[in-house]
Formats: sequence, C-alpha cells, structure tokens
Amino acid sequence: QVQLVESGGGLVQAGGSLRLTCAASRNVVGINPMAWYRQGLDKERELVANIANNGYTNYADSVKGRFSISRDNARNMNTVHLQMNSLRPEDTAVYYCRLYYRGRNYWGQGTQVTVSS
Repeated sequence: QVQLVESGGGLVQAGGSLRLTCAASRNVVGINPMAWYRQGLDKERELVANIANNGYTNYADSVKGRFSISRDNARNMNTVHLQMNSLRPEDTAVYYCRLYYRGRNYWGQGTQVTVSS
C-alpha cells in the first residue's frame, strides 16, 4: 500500500519561512512525479508546485520566487521538500502532497500552515 507522510507545517509570522516534507513509502519504485497542493478555508484545492520525474519544476504564479520544490537526493527519491519563504497571510491553508504512481494519484493527509499578519 502506498502511503505519503507529510510534516513541517505550523504557525509562522508573515515574512517567515517553513519547510514542508513529504515522504512516500519505500514500496514506491523509481522516481515519480510529485506535487504540493493547498486548500484554504472555503476555497478549492489548488496546485502550488510540482516536480516531474526528470526534475522539471512548475509553480503557481502566486508563489513563484518565494517557494521551491525539491527532491531529497540523500534519502528516498520519492521524498520532496517545499521550502516556503516570505510567507504571507494568504498562504494560510492545508497543504497536501500528491504522488502520481502507476496511473494513480495518491494523497497525503495534509499539514496545516498558518501565517499570521
């Protein structure tokens, strides 16, 4: 069974930084596309950033220049980080990790990020 475990959320003041981590279970084979999404209160889930199996990255316009997605080359290649800098109150949301593997999407349980003004 494929599982995703997220960590790193919390409360931070505007202008601060957080680093989210998502680790896929060890039974996932190969390097697979992964992404971070977020869902704010009373909002639809939206793509924040994604990383392809070839390392290509893509970002939502609202986070370009502030957020960075990367793979953890030292550990499981299906572990990704989301470095979030210059956080704003509008970044407040539950952040979800997504793995695309063998034709299916798998989701983490979500981690809360709250940015105070």
